[in-house]
Amino acid sequence: MFAGARTGKATTFERCAADGVEDVEYTQSRAAAEQAGAEIHLISLTSGEIQSMNQDINPDNRYRVDRTLDEANPADYDALLLPGGTVNPDRLRMTPQAMDFVRAFFQQQKPVAAICHGPWSLVETGMVNGRTVTSFPSLRTNIRNGGGTWVDQQVQVDNGLVTTRNPSDLPAFCARMVEEFARGEDPRQTATA
Repeated sequence: MFAGARTGKATTFERCAADGVEDVEYTQSRAAAEQAGAEIHLISLTSGEIQSMNQDINPDNRYRVDRTLDEANPADYDALLLPGGTVNPDRLRMTPQAMDFVRAFFQQQKPVAAICHGPWSLVETGMVNGRTVTSFPSLRTNIRNGGGTWVDQQVQVDNGLVTTRNPSDLPAFCARMVEEFARGEDPRQTATA
């Protein structure tokens, strides 16, 4: 996960990720947010570094964790991004504390963005219920079973929630993510579960 910290000057947001995050999803979305002036924090399950992957199976880069879930408070951030890869979101959704963290952004009506397999966290937390989202096609049934509507398009925005299918959609996704994160809190971005 990555999130932006509240500084009073620029949007700060959090990125929540664990080992197995897809490198291009992490780096391109982070770069887009930083270019827009956001302060980014990488939040993870443990301290130290996380290992990114290329196409889910090839180790790529390592990234320093800024804060663990124990150290991070959703109230200190303006927005949340959940990058994909298959291993990263699977690890996150198996961790109740991570799912509480994700749910808090919805409860606080803050923008959330998810890439590729990132919407698994939305399904696990119940936040996909009643929403229209896109994702990697293999999540289609999970999203429908979670009460969401799945669409096959580059980017889907639903009341402060921005989702995309895969790394090839990142340019369009990043533009919409930055736009929604700049817009800020949305009273329609409420917890549905």
